[in-house]
Amino acid sequence: MEGNRGSLERIDVLRKITELTKSMIVELSNRSSKMISIDRFKSYCTNSLENCCCRFNLSEGKETLTLQRESHVRRLDVLLRVLLIIQQLLRENRHSSKRDIYYMHPSVFTDQSVVDRAINDICILLQCSRHNLNVVSVGNGLVMGWLRFSEAGRRFDCIKKPNSAHFIPVQVEEVTDIASPADYILVVEKESGEGYSDKSWFHGSRKLNFKFHFDQLKYLVSYFERPVFQRLANDRFCSRNRCIVITGRGYPDVPTRRFLRILVDVLALPAFCLVDCDPYGFDILTTYRFGSMQMAYDAKYLRIPQLQWLGAFAADSEKYNLPEQCLIPLTLQDKRRTEALLQRCYLRREVPQWRLELDSMLQRGVKFEIEALSVHNISFLSEEYLPSKIKNELTTGKF
Repeated sequence: MEGNRGSLERIDVLRKITELTKSMIVELSNRSSKMISIDRFKSYCTNSLENCCCRFNLSEGKETLTLQRESHVRRLDVLLRVLLIIQQLLRENRHSSKRDIYYMHPSVFTDQSVVDRAINDICILLQCSRHNLNVVSVGNGLVMGWLRFSEAGRRFDCIKKPNSAHFIPVQVEEVTDIASPADYILVVEKESGEGYSDKSWFHGSRKLNFKFHFDQLKYLVSYFERPVFQRLANDRFCSRNRCIVITGRGYPDVPTRRFLRILVDVLALPAFCLVDCDPYGFDILTTYRFGSMQMAYDAKYLRIPQLQWLGAFAADSEKYNLPEQCLIPLTLQDKRRTEALLQRCYLRREVPQWRLELDSMLQRGVKFEIEALSVHNISFLSEEYLPSKIKNELTTGKF
């Protein structure tokens, strides 16, 4: 049955490709400079609530590509080349990554973002999702915990080793037979612990003057050695807590977001998100819950409106007695980014409390990583912070 449905979807998309190319040929034969009009979507605006008309599934206007502008001619060239590749993939029932497509014409495409834009335009024109084009993302996401599922005939049983990571399937639409006895889903921001690129923590460490306890200093150094997902795996968090843990390892890719959305829909479990207390962590949180601007046209299938923000909050630095050395001053870029985030309409409309938390970080003027909680105990995050936060959420029923 799944195979038949997939075949029907491919036939439908191929039909739409034929209709699109025919319409472009008609425009050319009529000597019209107008080639195509592409609907434009956005996931948010910065207008007041009274003037906001954002809807995640409605077009916010059209962009018309003509032959009169050189930049449009180039975009049309790229779009048609990518469309030809997609048509071949669908006819042969093969899949390809965006990177593979880029390397088919690197001198023409010049940059991966050019291909990405063309794929998004094609999805809008054909009114479909990226997976319908047989174009897949190189998956970065990981999952562990109390979960079983099948994908393309393969069975994944995470429950046998709940603290072992599994890659999230690239072809998420082929995931079936999802089952789980979990109580909740936890999304964590990162798996790799790069630390902040400006290394500002080291500047703060000069204030230690060797009076700071050596063990605490050792835990601070663990910022760069103990990624959050791995920390939870090492502490056997999923063995102690019946849950599913997912990470997109930073800004989440499409397979991670789609996989999470499917799990939430199928399992009907509360979902919580843990990110760094900084503007980038908050932006990652909103990408999961509200979708990205780049793929606003597909937000219906990628956004997770049930997702709740678990932390880290600005007030946690005081609540959990984080020393000054763990707090990093917000840069001018951080402040500007935070101010821009505060203007997004969906925060005012759907989660005003989130705006208060974000504004609190801005007023305090400092940020910190989740790993800073290790200053008290290397397993403080998994043994105290997360259990208490989640228990409170489940008890109050905020989700």
